[in-house]
Amino acid sequence: MKIIQVINVRWFNATAWYGLFLGKLLQEAGHDVLILALKNTEPYFKSLEWGLDTRCFDLNTRNPIKFCNLYFDLKKLIFQFKPDIVNCHRGEAFVLWALLQKRLKNFCLIRTRGDQRLPKRNFINILLHKHYCQAIITTNSFMYKHFKDKFKIPTDKLYLIPGGVDTKKFFFQKSARKKIRQSLNFSNKDFVVGLLGRFDKVKGQKELIQAVALLYHKKKIKNIRLLLIGFSSALPEKQIKKWLTKYKIENITRITGRVKNVRDYISSLDLGVISSLWSEAIARAALEIMACHIPLISTSVGVMPDLLPEEAMVPAGNTEELARLIYKAINNSNFYAHLKETAIKTISNLTREDFLQATLDVYVKGVNKG
Repeated sequence: MKIIQVINVRWFNATAWYGLFLGKLLQEAGHDVLILALKNTEPYFKSLEWGLDTRCFDLNTRNPIKFCNLYFDLKKLIFQFKPDIVNCHRGEAFVLWALLQKRLKNFCLIRTRGDQRLPKRNFINILLHKHYCQAIITTNSFMYKHFKDKFKIPTDKLYLIPGGVDTKKFFFQKSARKKIRQSLNFSNKDFVVGLLGRFDKVKGQKELIQAVALLYHKKKIKNIRLLLIGFSSALPEKQIKKWLTKYKIENITRITGRVKNVRDYISSLDLGVISSLWSEAIARAALEIMACHIPLISTSVGVMPDLLPEEAMVPAGNTEELARLIYKAINNSNFYAHLKETAIKTISNLTREDFLQATLDVYVKGVNKG
């Protein structure tokens, strides 16, 4: 098939990763893939790095004249590329693709909702999603339920695909575990708790720091260690360090900064934590941690209830509950084993092959409907 992935995202966030990784998988499977991105953005450069055919359009423009010109530019692209599928991963310019599909009727339009914001139930949105596209892909059951119950989208055009992870790249590496722990000055007796993600308030670094401090100082768990696999983003590293000093755990914490061998650092963990306060509509970090067969606990946000059992989750922002769950993982061997088994079982159905096949099934159905 000839497929256009519309990824008009400014940052290389989970939505951009989802669309680009999908494009890469489709291309590797022999499909003709074209990526549409915003000029000079992280997704644009990442797409080029991954060897994907990439073109730039001002898809997020709010200028009425440029918006009208964009319609004709996209129309010209459709006649040139002749796509079977156009998959929009963001809402900006989606109305133009919808109008073009209705007018030309020569491609299947897919809307993938991988963001945390629920679409407003208004006339335009209902019209676009219910009548102007052939399928809607959601990345979590919360979004799926919203479309099903509020928009009354028929289940034969509504799908749930959480994504997938490259298990050829992310797997447990025993030798790397030993090497990384030695480099961080962590011993085999230490229990290393880790968070993978950019430094941002939404990721809950502060809450995890508070939970670990509670366990270290009040619960007297002196072998607990904290590893933050991340780098400055919306929050600078110096702010993270201030919190570590404030809660007096700077001596048991390590910050990696940007690293290329993320898998090796994940392998060094005893427990992965998703402590996000909101978001996680697409949980890339969670998938990568579980692919390395590291037990995982989380706050109950976004897609996490689709990935973990209730007993492995706590309410977002509840530091004491987060500390309680970490404490249970450290001291209850049966619970710890259960978390590990859950990670292995969950990821067995969320590989790159599963992601590709689930999406292709939607594409083929959409084309056949058209």
